[in-house]
Amino acid sequence: MATKNKTITRDDIVSKYMDEVLEKGQKPKSVYHFAKENDFTEAEFYSFFGTLEGLEKEIFRLFFANTIDLLHKNTDYQEYDMKNKMLSFYFTFFEILTANRSYVLQALKIDRNPIRNLVQLTSLREGFKEYVSEILTDDYRLEQEKFQKFQEKAIQESAWLQLMMTIKFWMDDESAAFEKTDIFIEKSVNASFELMNVAPLNHLLDFGKFLFKEKIYSKQ
Repeated sequence: MATKNKTITRDDIVSKYMDEVLEKGQKPKSVYHFAKENDFTEAEFYSFFGTLEGLEKEIFRLFFANTIDLLHKNTDYQEYDMKNKMLSFYFTFFEILTANRSYVLQALKIDRNPIRNLVQLTSLREGFKEYVSEILTDDYRLEQEKFQKFQEKAIQESAWLQLMMTIKFWMDDESAAFEKTDIFIEKSVNASFELMNVAPLNHLLDFGKFLFKEKIYSKQ
């Protein structure tokens, strides 16, 4: 009696894709070739992913999702302020990247066009920006409501840019245990939160409102 083949899972496909990229030094030519060389069907692939590009994005989304899961398992994490939550995210996220360093380096350098490589980070970007919004506290939020939405988007985008800069630094880091990346993370996050100090901005806005009122009423 023939033994029924094991049902392939989403995680199986992710693992097989990462292995193939590392072993061959290039992406599969098509879903057909990828499925055939790994003993599953195209239909099984399409039950989880629409394209190979979608699979690539999912890998980096999983790095992010695993980071968040680990953070939430830390009972002290919820008591952290925003800066320490961000530091915890960075150190955990880069531990996961380091555990998959060979794949990350290969994936982000595989195409001559850097823009095409960065497309893989689309899902990571969406998740990270949402995370930044979730941990944003009143300490870093402007009092004036009409400026809050603009400010939140600016913080999200600047935080994403900082994460991208850190990934680039980590990719180029040749220090033992990537200790220079750890130093870079701590210094850059501390600096960014110093720049995010909204107290001077609130005072400046209040002063602007005062001058505006004085100018308007002085003409009456």
